[in-house]
Amino acid sequence: MAPLPNSIEETAIPIPCKVNLRLAVGPRRADGYHDIDTFFLPLPEPADAFYIRRFDEPGAIDFTCSDPELETDDNLVVRAYRAFAAATGFSPRIEVGLKKRIPHGAGLGGGSSDAAAMLRYLNDRAGAAALPETALSDLALGLGADVPFFLLGSPAVASGVGERLVPTDPGLAGWFAAVVCPASKVRTAWAYAALDAARTFPTKLGGEFLTSVFEANKRAFCVTGAPLRNDFEPVVFAAHPELGRVKERLLALGAAGALLSGTGSAVFGLFRHRHTAALALADLSGNGPRTFLAPL
Repeated sequence: MAPLPNSIEETAIPIPCKVNLRLAVGPRRADGYHDIDTFFLPLPEPADAFYIRRFDEPGAIDFTCSDPELETDDNLVVRAYRAFAAATGFSPRIEVGLKKRIPHGAGLGGGSSDAAAMLRYLNDRAGAAALPETALSDLALGLGADVPFFLLGSPAVASGVGERLVPTDPGLAGWFAAVVCPASKVRTAWAYAALDAARTFPTKLGGEFLTSVFEANKRAFCVTGAPLRNDFEPVVFAAHPELGRVKERLLALGAAGALLSGTGSAVFGLFRHRHTAALALADLSGNGPRTFLAPL
C-alpha cells in the first residue's frame, strides 16, 4: 500500500468583510450592469476564516463549510480555485475548511472576500506560474464585481462595476463600526430591479453622472451628512422597514453616521468611541439581530 501523502502546509487565514461608505448607482446599461461610484471600507469583523491543508502533489480542492447550504461546487471558493488552476496550470491538492461568520446575503461581501482570499493564497504559492496583479485582478472580476477590491485589501473608491479602484484614506483611524445584521435577507437582483423601477434619469444622464460624483469624492472621507449615501436605502427600507428602524436607532444611540451596506441587509453605524458603540450594539442585540464591533 502506498503511503498517504503528508501535508506540506497547514494554515489559518482570517477573511474580512466590507461596508460601503457611499454607494451611488447609475442607470442600467445595455449589457444589464450598472455603473457605480462607491467607497469600500474593509472591516476586521465579522470575519470568515479558512483552514487549509496543502499537499505536495497536484490534485483538486476538497471544500467544506460550517454552513451546509454553502458547501457546494458553485461556492465562490471552489470557483476561484478552478479559475486560477485553468489560468495558470497550478492546481495543488488542498483541503479547505471555511468557517462562516460573515452573514450570507447581508451586503458585507463575504462570498467575494472568500474568493479573493483563495486567489491570493494560490497566487502566493504558485511560483513561476503566479499571475501579475493586473491579471489576477482581471481573473477576480470574472468571479464577482467586489472580488478585485478584496484583493487590494485597503479602503478604496471604486467606479465602473466596482473594478476601477483608487486607494483612499477615509480618515477614520481610531473610530469604530457597529455592524447590525438583522434576519432579513435582501436579494441583490431584486434590489437593482426595484431601484430601476423606482426612478427615472434624464435622457442624457449616463456615465458622466457617476464620473462627476467620483471626481468630487476622491478626497478623504469625513463623517458628515453629505458623503454617507446609499441609493438603495429608499427601496430597501420601503420593503424592509425594520432595517430603516435599525439605522434610526444607531443614530439615536450616538452614531456620527449610519448607512445600509451594499444592497443590505446589514446596517452599520460609525462611532468615535468604542464604549458608545458597544452600548449601542448591546441595545440592538436584544431585539435578535447579530451584531459586531469593528475597530477602524
